[in-house]
Amino acid sequence: MTNERTVTVKVGDALIPTRIGDNLGALLSDRVSDAGGSFAMPCGGHGRCGKCRVKVTGGVSPLTERERSVLSEREIEEGVRLACLTSVTGDCEVTPCEAGGQSQIRADGTLPAFSLSPMFCRFGAALDIGTTTLAARLYDPAGRLLAEMTELNPESAWGADVISRMEACLAGHAAQIAETIRSAADGMLTAMAAEAGIRAEEIDAMVITGNTVMLHLLTGDDVEPMTHAPFQANRLFGEFVTAGEIGLSALSPDVRIYLPPCAAAFVGADISTALLASEICRSERTAVLVDIGTNGEMMLWHRGELHATSTAAGPAFEGAGISMGMGGRAGAVDRVKVEDGEIAAHVIGDAAPVGICGSGLVDAVACLLAVDALDETGFLEDDPAMIADPVCLTQDDIRQVQLAKSAIHAGMRTLLAAAGVDCGEVEELAVAGGFGSYLDIHNAVAIGLLPEELGDRVRVLGNAALAGASMLLLAGDLRGECEARARGVKMVALAANPVFAAEYMERMMF
Repeated sequence: MTNERTVTVKVGDALIPTRIGDNLGALLSDRVSDAGGSFAMPCGGHGRCGKCRVKVTGGVSPLTERERSVLSEREIEEGVRLACLTSVTGDCEVTPCEAGGQSQIRADGTLPAFSLSPMFCRFGAALDIGTTTLAARLYDPAGRLLAEMTELNPESAWGADVISRMEACLAGHAAQIAETIRSAADGMLTAMAAEAGIRAEEIDAMVITGNTVMLHLLTGDDVEPMTHAPFQANRLFGEFVTAGEIGLSALSPDVRIYLPPCAAAFVGADISTALLASEICRSERTAVLVDIGTNGEMMLWHRGELHATSTAAGPAFEGAGISMGMGGRAGAVDRVKVEDGEIAAHVIGDAAPVGICGSGLVDAVACLLAVDALDETGFLEDDPAMIADPVCLTQDDIRQVQLAKSAIHAGMRTLLAAAGVDCGEVEELAVAGGFGSYLDIHNAVAIGLLPEELGDRVRVLGNAALAGASMLLLAGDLRGECEARARGVKMVALAANPVFAAEYMERMMF
C-alpha cells in the first residue's frame, strides 16, 4: 500500500510535494507539462524505450533489472535512472537528461496551382498536429506566407504513439493532454504572429489537420471507441468549431476553425489534406499516396475510386524504440553510406554523434546489408554494430526496423491486392510526411520498406498534410472536394486479413 506521507522532489528550482510510492516519470510528466514543456516517455512509461533518463540523488526505489540492461555502468555510477521505472521513497533531487538542439522538422510541402478564395479576411493559420511533430503556417489573403514554425509535439510525454496516448486518456489524463496540445498551438500562433508583426487576435480563421486520434485529443472527445474492435471513432470531423469551443486562447473565442474530414478511426484528416495536395485524384493514372510514420496511412487511386488503409508501423522511424534513436537534431546520424568497404556516417550539425534518427536508421541498415554485416533474416553478425562511435545498432534495433518496414510494405501490397491492382501497374508512389522527405529512396527499397517495383516512381511531397490544410485555408471551395473524397473512400481492413498476414511475414526478410 502506498505510504501517504508527503516528501519533496526537487526539479531545478522547483520543490514538488509528493507521496512516497509515486512514480517519478508520472510526476515529471505532470509537472513539466503544467509548466508548458514536456518530459518525454515515448513508450508511454512501460520501460521499453529507455528515453526517460534522469539523474537522481536521494530517496528512490532500487534499480530494476530492466534498468540494469538499458543503462551503462557509467550511467549507473552517475545515478542515472529510468524515470518511468523509479518510485519516490523520500526527499530527492532530479535532473532530466534531455538532449538539446533544434530538431529538423519538415514544414515545407508543395502547393499545387489553385484559385484563391480565402476563408479569412485578415490573416489565416494552418496547423498540422502530427503524432511526433507540429508544423504551422501563417498567411495573408493574397496567399503570401508570412511565417512558418515547427516544434515537437509535447504529447510525447504520454508516449510516442497514438495507442500509448489513448491509454493515458483512459487512465485519466485526457484533460491534461488536451491542455498541453492547446497550449502548444497557442504558443505557435503567438510566435508566428509576432514574426509577421501582427497580434494573434488578428488571425480570423484557421485550419487544423491531424490524424483522427490527434484531433480527438485536441477537442477532448472520447477516444475509448478507438481502442478496441471494431475501432470506430465518435467523430470524423469535416466541420467548423470555434477557438473558444476547443480552448485556443491565443485567438478570439469566436474565430472559426475548420477540422478537415477523417475517413476512419486510423485514416485521418492528415491523409485527407495530403491527398488534396498530392492531386493524385485529378489524374487517370493509378497512384498510391503513403505517409510513413508511427501510423502508416496509405491511399490508392485507381479507375476513379479511392481505397485506403492504415498500419501500425510503430515509432522506430521516429527514433523511439531504438536503443540510440533520437529525433533529427544536432548530434543525430542522418546519413550513412559505404566508402571503400567501410561504413561512413554524416552527423547533423557536424557535431559529435550521440544517436541516430529515422533517415540514418534506414541508411545504416542498408549499409549493413551491403557489407554483409547483416543477413536477409535480420541476423546481425556483430551485436552491436558500430555506425559512428559511440552510435551503434543492436540486434533488437534491427528487429524493430523489420517490424516497422514490413508493416508499411505489407500494408501497401494488401491495399493493392484488395483493389485488384498489381504493384507493377502503379504509375506513381507519392510519399508524404517529414520522415519521407529525408528518406533515401534507394536505401528504403534496399531494406524492403518500399516495393522494389516502385523505386523509380516515387514523388516526395514533403509535409503534404500541412500543404493541404493551407490549400483549404486559402481556397474554401476545396472543402467540398476534400469531404467528398473522405466519404467515398473504400476502406481495406488489415486485421485478420490473410493477404496482409502472409505479406507481413514475407516482408520481414531483407
